[in-house]
Amino acid sequence: MNEDVIFREMDLDGDGKITRDDIYHAAVHFGWQWQQASIYALLDLMALRGPIDEETFVTQMITAAGDREGAYGEALRTVTRTIGIADPPPVPAIETPAGGPVWQGLGIDKVIISLEHLHDKSYAEDFRSALKRLNNKCLSVSTDKTALLIIDPQRSFTAGSWKRSLGSEGDQEVMPVEAVFANCVDLLKTIYRRTQIMFTRCPFPPDSFGWDERFEGVIDADQYYFIKPGNCVLLPETNGFREWLETMLDRGMKTLVMGGCTLNSCLRISSLEVFSAFRDTGLNIIVDLSLSGARASNYGNTKQFGGISAVEMAIKQMTDEGVMVAEGVKWI
Repeated sequence: MNEDVIFREMDLDGDGKITRDDIYHAAVHFGWQWQQASIYALLDLMALRGPIDEETFVTQMITAAGDREGAYGEALRTVTRTIGIADPPPVPAIETPAGGPVWQGLGIDKVIISLEHLHDKSYAEDFRSALKRLNNKCLSVSTDKTALLIIDPQRSFTAGSWKRSLGSEGDQEVMPVEAVFANCVDLLKTIYRRTQIMFTRCPFPPDSFGWDERFEGVIDADQYYFIKPGNCVLLPETNGFREWLETMLDRGMKTLVMGGCTLNSCLRISSLEVFSAFRDTGLNIIVDLSLSGARASNYGNTKQFGGISAVEMAIKQMTDEGVMVAEGVKWI
């Protein structure tokens, strides 16, 4: 099917433009799944600032089809530059409440409570013991010198394809992720639009690509995000993250707080790779455990990691390489 025919099929109201809603409903109608996830993510990002006309659609689809990187090549680079991901507008400073911080940095207890509700109660105790051994206390950051990155706060991890892939234990396994998403939302209700905040999205099928329902109504409908098909936010190089972080550094923001999911995979790899790539800039990276979740079984000790959990091993690896890990981050 030619690109112009596809466009007309997606232009549900026949007005010569396609919106994000058009893209979603057409993708569902076409039965798009994993094979089309990269194109779906590209189209959603293209329509972030307004409807797509036929000429732009056809041009970008031809570019992606002829690029060995597909949707993550020059087409994505063009989109990120066009919508201005690398240069978000300044935000107003937060007025610190008298006698206290903007955000107390509390929330790790909610993660532990989520583990206590599992069939296997040992995961909660294993995590408590890990926190004692690691001794990662709360840290404080300045809102005007700190940016926040939340990794993949998508419905896939709580109600979509990722959760379904966990089988009959899915409801139990995602409870820590639900807890940290709730903590992220609580933080955003205080600092959103008042400091630099960005997100990533993993390309999932349409029913799993959107934000987790807790974030709906809290973040703007046209919120920027970086497409992150793998475990590292630096890839693909066309997603705009590197340029955005360089902009933050130029603005004097020397600390990047990271949260989201999953702690022992995307967060671990992204924090380590970003810290390594920007080591010479003086960038500090903090992974906030109260905002960072993993599937429940990864909090349990196992022989695979020498008697500790996958989560504890991830925390040790990050700490050993210079990434700061905290039970919570206080914003002042």
